[in-house]
Amino acid sequence: MTATANFLKEKLGTISPRYGIVLGSGLGALVEAIEKPIRVPYSQIPGFPSSSVSGHAGEFVAGRLGDVPVAMLSGRVHYYERGDSNGMRLPIETLKQIGVESLILTNSAGSLREDMPPGSVMRIADHIAFSGVNPLIGEEGDGRFVGMTNAYDAALAERMEEAADRLGIPLARGVYMWFSGPSFETPAEIRMARILGADAVGMSTVPEVILARFFGLRVAAASVITNFAAGMTGAELSHEETKEMAPLGGERLASILKQMITSES
Repeated sequence: MTATANFLKEKLGTISPRYGIVLGSGLGALVEAIEKPIRVPYSQIPGFPSSSVSGHAGEFVAGRLGDVPVAMLSGRVHYYERGDSNGMRLPIETLKQIGVESLILTNSAGSLREDMPPGSVMRIADHIAFSGVNPLIGEEGDGRFVGMTNAYDAALAERMEEAADRLGIPLARGVYMWFSGPSFETPAEIRMARILGADAVGMSTVPEVILARFFGLRVAAASVITNFAAGMTGAELSHEETKEMAPLGGERLASILKQMITSES
């Protein structure tokens, strides 16, 4: 076990999280739902990376959602910050070592579908790793050849959809395409993405899915739609728009995830 995991296990005491959640922008409501939270800034955790992106808190939060112990990573490191697709390796490995079995990933994304406007929530059913890099490059041994046919766990996906149905919240499903960022996509790139089968585009999550599967975690993921993709409306895209719109869908996704986890039998 790493020194990082030992440090956090001491902070957690008797809590052994079953779920890990990586929070993108706009998911603050889920953090506030944690009962008796244990909060540790990334800056205090040995070896943890810190994000330079505004809107990402950079905090480890653990506690219970209902009766279920969970650990949340409020904020992530993106590939575009350092040119390192392996940036989330230690946090995800640490979640595994402190007892997490299932990892739920969230992000903000641009929609390629007219029927999925800003404020929508999309369950990620599959992804396209368009950036051309992989967090397992340089890994030794046969373990690096991770199968991705069932990257997104079917049982977790079903429970997410059941939770949305119970709450009456529309939950789209689709394919997420990972672009490296930090610049937004061009209209031509969006036309290409649509031809290749993408329903939403973003700058995160895919490396985390690969790492999670490498460490043997079950994975579910969802996107909060913050804008229509480049060329669909004629308007220019901005990070300010992402931060402004994320809370709209973020509240819906937070409600879905809380219902999904707390209703676990």
